[in-house]
Amino acid sequence: MDESALRIAYETHDEVRALIDRLHDTLESISLSFDRWDEQYIKGPGLYVAVVTGPSIASFADPMGRNRWPTDRCRSIRRNGESLFETAREVALSRDGAVVVGVDGVIQPQMVRFTDPRPEDLEESESAAPEYEDWMGSRHMSALDTSRRPSVVSTLTLSEETGRVTRFEGGAFETTTRSALGGEWNPHATA
Repeated sequence: MDESALRIAYETHDEVRALIDRLHDTLESISLSFDRWDEQYIKGPGLYVAVVTGPSIASFADPMGRNRWPTDRCRSIRRNGESLFETAREVALSRDGAVVVGVDGVIQPQMVRFTDPRPEDLEESESAAPEYEDWMGSRHMSALDTSRRPSVVSTLTLSEETGRVTRFEGGAFETTTRSALGGEWNPHATA
């Protein structure tokens, strides 16, 4: 039997795409709600989120100690949007590590550090090293690498230095600088 015929295509699944869009919108909102990006010595909110398919990421992630997502206030991406925004904003300002979200929208409490993928961890077509951009810091490079893993649908980052929001999938990425977030509704948009 062909096992691929039984595989759910999470990368194109409508509900998973909607979940990733909601996370992306939340990161954009956090970026736009912070107005001190241009001040020297001020660090803005930063966040790293991974949407995963499998029941465990233990083989490629290490716990980040006491850095935890407060599941008592927000356990699922699909529930109260305001709770998601408020909790994510607090985490973005006070904790380090990646937030792990299952394709069912459930947020794992333990934040993690992803390990670098080895060639045997990747699909054959993904084994070539990714190309990093000059603007990428360690969070973004990790998100790019992690997005290449078969059990990771998407990773998203909010840069604490610039407010840039980036979506990584399959080793590719789409990034939006803060001045372009929210399109015509962004009061800081540049023409």
